[in-house]
Amino acid sequence: MAARLGVVGAVLGATAAVAPGSAALAAAGASGASGASGALGAASGAAGAPSPYAFADGARSIEGARSTADAELLKPGTAYKSSLPSSGKVNYSIELDAASDAYVSVTAAPSPDSTVSVIDGLRVSVQDAEGNSCSVDTESFGAARSPHPIAAWGMREISPTKALCRKAGTYYVSVERADPKGEGSSPDAWDLELLAMTEPRTAKTGPTGAPEVWNSATPQPLQGKAERRRGGAGFAGATPLDQGVWRDYLRPGQTVFYEVPVDWGRQLHATAELGSTDSGGTGYTTGALDLALYNPARGHVADVSVGYDGDQNSGSLPPLPPVDHANRNAPVEQVGAVRFAGSYYLVAHLAKSVSDTFGDGPFAMTLRVRVSGAAKSGPEYVGESEPAGVFEVSDQEREAAAEGVAGGGDTTMRAVAVGGIGTGSALLVGLGVWTVMARRRGPAQ
Repeated sequence: MAARLGVVGAVLGATAAVAPGSAALAAAGASGASGASGALGAASGAAGAPSPYAFADGARSIEGARSTADAELLKPGTAYKSSLPSSGKVNYSIELDAASDAYVSVTAAPSPDSTVSVIDGLRVSVQDAEGNSCSVDTESFGAARSPHPIAAWGMREISPTKALCRKAGTYYVSVERADPKGEGSSPDAWDLELLAMTEPRTAKTGPTGAPEVWNSATPQPLQGKAERRRGGAGFAGATPLDQGVWRDYLRPGQTVFYEVPVDWGRQLHATAELGSTDSGGTGYTTGALDLALYNPARGHVADVSVGYDGDQNSGSLPPLPPVDHANRNAPVEQVGAVRFAGSYYLVAHLAKSVSDTFGDGPFAMTLRVRVSGAAKSGPEYVGESEPAGVFEVSDQEREAAAEGVAGGGDTTMRAVAVGGIGTGSALLVGLGVWTVMARRRGPAQ
């Protein structure tokens, strides 16, 4: 493993010398030592205490300002690490043109030892320089009151149906807790991970309404023997999945991350099942298992919560439309969130309170993932997204999902490939050496 990471580092070093922008992509895509530690952390979490959230490798430290006048600048495509105090807003700024849509995802990661209330969570809002509101999003921890990573997003959309937030200039991202009084929550600060992305305009003016007809029937959950896939410990180190039946083992309080490539025109369906236990405990845990879906911009799409009484139980995400650029025009938020192709994230959390009745586990979780429909061509964008390639599905991502490449070094190689960094022979030689070494060593244990 160490040798493979060493080759990855050498290749990244060569690419950075040729393409300075690769550093931002690597940070946004998650990789290197931090990604590897995230994957290993998830594995160790199944054997002991739950792992903390794994931030993107190279995430830059930034301090949120109490006043927008002092707000530090977020650069699209670069991952940042910050913190959120128990009360009050923290502010960041972003410079935007008059053509691109922009998204800022904020992930809050409370300490596993903290206390959170049912209504507490994360609120992210975006305003222009004149104080006009561009968007507001709020996500909460849910009925189980179990501290775990959650994400909310802010956006600046340029739309013919929206008169505000179209100008080029400075915009402000404000982050605060959903329950500003903090009643029922401990007063400790939460770690934050921030990532801004931009989506270029399309060459042709698209429809102003969302597709009205799509298959909204919930399909039968995929059957078959489950294959072991350990989840990552953060968005950056999410474990790739494709269609199939997957198995992981969670400790109470643990959160695991997976990513599923979903192309234009395709529909994602997912079911999470919590296996029975022979611990002998009796009782019921509300919201024992939470499965949340996030889009490629790490915006919340939908979730399902599964209660637990010691016998197996399952829940499915609500039906979602095929991925379509026009979905952003839908009045329903979860439809509007399925607006671009790319990696969709499945995030599973086992409530800390499960241990009170049923012990420390680990508990078997089965994910049944189905990706249906025929892929189609996406919109013709004018220019590149930032980071590059984030709103498309590459051949490398399809291969990684099929093979189950773990987070970390292998994810670094995917991030470099997806970014389209034209580094010539240096990258090809590095990839060749890595491939030979991987084949000689055989599959990772």
